[in-house]
Amino acid sequence: MSKQKAYAAAGVDIDLGNRVKATLPDLLASTRRPGVLGKVGGFGGLFALDTRRHPRPVLVSSVDGVGTKLKIAFAMDRHDTIGEDLVNHCVNDIAVLGAEPLFFLDYLGTGKLEPHVFTEIIAGFARGCAANGCALVGGETAQMPGFYQAGEYDVSGTIVGVVDRSKMLNGQKNVKRGDALIGIASSGLHTNGYSLARKILFEKLRLKPSSRVPGLAGSIGDELLKVHVSYGPLVQSLLRKFNRPGKPAAIRALAHITGGGFIDNLPRVLPAKCDAIIRKGTWDKLPLFELLRERGGVDEAELYQVFNMGVGMTVVAAPDQSDALLRAIRKAGFKAWTIGEVVAGTGICQVV
Repeated sequence: MSKQKAYAAAGVDIDLGNRVKATLPDLLASTRRPGVLGKVGGFGGLFALDTRRHPRPVLVSSVDGVGTKLKIAFAMDRHDTIGEDLVNHCVNDIAVLGAEPLFFLDYLGTGKLEPHVFTEIIAGFARGCAANGCALVGGETAQMPGFYQAGEYDVSGTIVGVVDRSKMLNGQKNVKRGDALIGIASSGLHTNGYSLARKILFEKLRLKPSSRVPGLAGSIGDELLKVHVSYGPLVQSLLRKFNRPGKPAAIRALAHITGGGFIDNLPRVLPAKCDAIIRKGTWDKLPLFELLRERGGVDEAELYQVFNMGVGMTVVAAPDQSDALLRAIRKAGFKAWTIGEVVAGTGICQVV
């Protein structure tokens, strides 16, 4: 019997890592897109930008994680959605500037590398990238024994996209009093508010991930692991149709409703002299948010600053084009509603 390597005995099995990573080329083949150079495994991912499509290119980047949603994945030993969540979240963050995604890089840190967990996570990354036309060009997997609790890990991702300077969305410049606010449905919590949701559901109400509650199609855990919706392809389609060069832009701005809810995210695209008014009851509430509201014991105003409350993306629309935009969004298969308007103010969001 061969002697165990000292590094493996210390908790870092390089050979295991290499064997697991050997499966990557097959997993990532579906994410390849024009512009990708080289192959995964080099010291850096390579991408050649097509400046014919974007004569005045602006690169748009974002980095994020999925927060304590990971705790639900650990509890259910289900890791196939986490990577997709992260890709979609990052795609949405750059979509609000009008950018299409080019490539994505991931980071996975864990105490002990579990092959099936690694494969599920990377498969989720690949699935998300393929659906968004985004290349997965590389990443980092770090084994750090003693740093994480047994069975736990952390993930983060970085995305880079591009938008031509002439097509970049600028809410501070373009949003006007009288503009309509369109809300596009979320699938659930997406990737924000999980610390409060877990406290309410698992500590206050003493539920378990396997618990079933009237009104929910599956278990609490199933509901909490629903994949974060990607609005990226929809946004690109809408921009091509409604923000044509030489014509007034129907889409003035977009706001991704993530951590901070309506209260903190909509002001990021408002001019200093405008407020956003969000009107409760103008969209269909998901049963999970009703449960958190009714039994959480949390001030309702705070709920709209922590959770997306069923709206994952908000479109600030020219009033004469808002109905046409709403029809196009619904035709694309998304639930959407007119949920408010822009009024004179001081750059804040009010939920009334």
